[in-house]
Order: sequence, then structure tokens, then C-alpha cells
Amino acid sequence: MLAAIRAVPRHIFVDEALSARAYQNTALPIGFSQTISQPYIVARMVQALLGDAEPAGRRMKVLEIGTGCGYQTAVLAGLVRQVYTVERIAVLLERARARLRTLRLQNVHSHYADGAQGWLSYAPYDGIIVAFAPRSVPQALLKQLAPEGRLVIPVGSGGEQRLLLVQRQGEHFRNSVLEGVSFVPMQRGLG
Repeated sequence: MLAAIRAVPRHIFVDEALSARAYQNTALPIGFSQTISQPYIVARMVQALLGDAEPAGRRMKVLEIGTGCGYQTAVLAGLVRQVYTVERIAVLLERARARLRTLRLQNVHSHYADGAQGWLSYAPYDGIIVAFAPRSVPQALLKQLAPEGRLVIPVGSGGEQRLLLVQRQGEHFRNSVLEGVSFVPMQRGLG
């Protein structure tokens, strides 16, 4: 995990004026009222997504909801077989695509859409990771999770958000609270 984080040059995912702060363990603005998550949270979420057996991640097909600047996408791309990423803000998605091309990542597929709906065309996914906070887990995402799949998602509003790990076991879902977090709230539609 740490090697994957170190391999991604975080400074290319923020505005040049913020590049001196790129390696601090803090969230930074990326425009459109969005942020790049702090490295700790990215590592925590990806580790929860992969579970105990990190090498198993090499075979995983992962859906990322909320491409943002593409930083978490790049980290995931170094750890899993395929990343399908969805972003609702066209400008952010185009910037992320350019950055990911610069890194020559061949296993990333991006889509301009409302992330709350997931990306049904390529479902089911072994893992789903969400970078915004809905009030509850979207049913569309649960339906796209493969048997034994894992969903990592912040849920709640305001200062009462919880990072959840949802594990699918057949037709049942087991929820575990990982920790308290603060994410941008879910917004529907295209931006």
C-alpha cells in the first residue's frame, strides 16, 4: 500500500499554487467545491477495499465513484487489475484523464455520469470505493457489487459522517464502521 502511494506524484493532481503542500497529510481544494483527499484517508479506504490480502487486489475489478482530480484513481491503478471511475463534473474528469494519461496508466476507464448510479455496463465489481458522502448507501451500488465484494463509502451529513465497509455475503450485506470522516456531500446529476 505505502509503495503504491509513494509511486504516485501527488503534486501533479493539485494546482501549481498548492504544489508545495501536495505531500502534506491534508485535503486540498481542486475546484468546483471539491477536494483531493488527504493521503491517510486514501490509504485507509484503499486498504479497507483490498482487505487483508493485498496481492489479491491484482485480480480485482474496482469501481471508483468520484474521480475528482484522479489521485485516488492512480493509487488504485497500481494495485488492482482494472479501475472503472465515474465523475459528474466534466472539467474535473477531463483534467483527471490528462493527468492519468501523463502517468501512462493503461488499466483505467473513465465515464462522465452521475456516480450515485454507478456504472452498470461493467458490473459486477469486486470492489467499489466512493469519494463523496450520501446520507445512506445507494442501492444502485449495492446491486453492482459482486458476491463477496467490498464497498467503502462515507455516509452521513455534516459533521456526522462515518466511513463504512460494506461486505456482500450472498444476498446479505454486513456493515462495519471504520471511523469518523469529513467528505463533500453527494450531489446528483451532472455538473
